[in-house]
This record gives sequence, structure tokens and C-alpha cells, in this order.
Amino acid sequence: MDRDELARRYIAVEAAVEAESYRPYHEVLDEAGRRVLASLGIDAPSPLPVSLPAWRPFAEAPAALAALRRHDRRIAILSNVDRDLIASSLPQLGLVPDLVVTAQDCGSYKPAPGHWRMFAERAGVGPEVTVHVGASQYHDMRPAAALGYRTVFVDRHGEKLETAPTRVIADLASLPDVIDALE
Repeated sequence: MDRDELARRYIAVEAAVEAESYRPYHEVLDEAGRRVLASLGIDAPSPLPVSLPAWRPFAEAPAALAALRRHDRRIAILSNVDRDLIASSLPQLGLVPDLVVTAQDCGSYKPAPGHWRMFAERAGVGPEVTVHVGASQYHDMRPAAALGYRTVFVDRHGEKLETAPTRVIADLASLPDVIDALE
């Protein structure tokens, strides 16, 4: 099995595990990883939970976020990880976001609407003044669009579009200009 097929399989299994009920994200990683390994005839623990703190942001992400900040943009992160895991990732981005909503905070995983509800409550703004940026059609684009958010899809793999995002970009480098253009 090639890497892309393995990733597709993992993404599908992780979505199924997340849909079962909320559990800490390291447990989701472990269960989904074990299920994928078992489907390949391998009886072993998942290597994913211990690897997550070492995951690095995409190379252009810190500069794009810094440019958004220089343009006086407020930045919120809606993440499917838990507070401890996002805390280990934020220093790599080089900024402190204005708001962070995790799966742990809302007790569910995207695409469930909990993240967006909690964001609207805590930020005090709704979809009419917000742009949701994401790289997953399943976790981000479909639910954000259904809730009335303008969306920017970061399409790193040339995917067939399942929704009609407001904009599509190949990576985050152009995001500050795209956000400016949406005003």
C-alpha cells in the first residue's frame, strides 16, 4: 500500500472513531492507528500518539500568520486536538492566537458544529464577519459553509472540490492577500 492510500485509509478510520463519541485526542490517534494496522494484519500499538508533539507546521504557516497579525487580523484556531497538544504546537507557529477552541473544550470533533458554536460564543462574532480557513473538506469546508461562514480551502493535494469554497489556495503564503481581498 502506498503512502497516499494509507493516509486516506487512516483519515477515514479517524473520522469514524471521532464520530463515535468524544474521547481525548491521543486515544483517538491510538484507536484509529490500531484499527488501520489491524486492517493490514498488524497487531501493534499505534505510533501516532507519541509522535504528535513532534509534528511541525507547514513551512509557510508562521510567516503567513505573522503577516495576518501585521494586518491587524484576529486569529482563532479551531482544532481537533486537546489543550495539552495544541499548547505544544503553538510555539512553533510563532504567535499567540486571540482564541483557541479545541475538541476538549467543546466535547466533540469537527465536523460536528461544537467548535463553531463555541467560537461564536467566545469571540462574540458570527459567520458574517468571519473567514474560516482549513485544509480538510470533511472537517472544515463542509461544516463551515453549512453554518454560513466564508471559507478558504487550502488545497495542498489538488483535490476534487466537494463544496464551493469562497477561495481556494495551494498553501498559506497567499492567505494575507486573500483575506484582504475578502473585505
